[in-house]
Amino acid sequence: MNQKDVIAVVTGGASGLGEATVREIVRRGGKAVIADRDTEKGKALAIELGEAVAFYETDVTSESSVMNMLNQAIDRFGSINGLINCAGIVIGERVAGKEEPHHLSSFSKVIEVNLIGTFNMIRLVAERMQSNGPNYEGERGVIVNTSSIAAFDGQIGQAAYSASKGGVAAMTLPISRELARHGIRVMTIAPGLFETPMSGQLPEPARQAIGEMTPFPKRLGRPEEFASLVGSIFTNSMLNGEVIRLDGAIRMQPK
Repeated sequence: MNQKDVIAVVTGGASGLGEATVREIVRRGGKAVIADRDTEKGKALAIELGEAVAFYETDVTSESSVMNMLNQAIDRFGSINGLINCAGIVIGERVAGKEEPHHLSSFSKVIEVNLIGTFNMIRLVAERMQSNGPNYEGERGVIVNTSSIAAFDGQIGQAAYSASKGGVAAMTLPISRELARHGIRVMTIAPGLFETPMSGQLPEPARQAIGEMTPFPKRLGRPEEFASLVGSIFTNSMLNGEVIRLDGAIRMQPK
């Protein structure tokens, strides 16, 4: 897909990896819709980046909220041919803690936002994408999901997060196979630890230790590196149905 033709919804687009992706889309000449619950940051980013960006408060777990966002986005830009799912949450709980077991409610919440929210976005956006006119490759849309290396190297305390991100990785291929007949590609990125508000919840010594564990480069990832890979996925039509680790070759230890 030509980068200047991109009109993409970015969930979690008001901060972190999503914000960097919105900025990259605009830098490449495309248009972006910020779908986020953070009204203050979302509006500020849209104002900063100008007419190529719109913000709509969105709960990815709600069908009505997503439908309302899509209706407004299509009214604004005419169509949607891209979706980047960056919205997500993380918790840390042991399955069998010293005082009590893992809370079922917190496990369910992580699954609801990270996995069900991603699927909710895919199904509702893909329904709109299939009506797009095909480009010269026969392509009607591109979907990029965000998994995590925790899907493969989950650490102690990451049962909920790993399960949610493992589900995102696992559904990539079957969804890409189904949507192929509509000319819609589906890819997933599995980042390591990046400099985002989510990683900011970790103590600084832990962040530094993870950076040192990374074979190369020995640091946390930068959000613009994630965004750059999203851009490459959009422009390379042979990338489809795959999960790409973006992690500097790190393999996480049990704890």
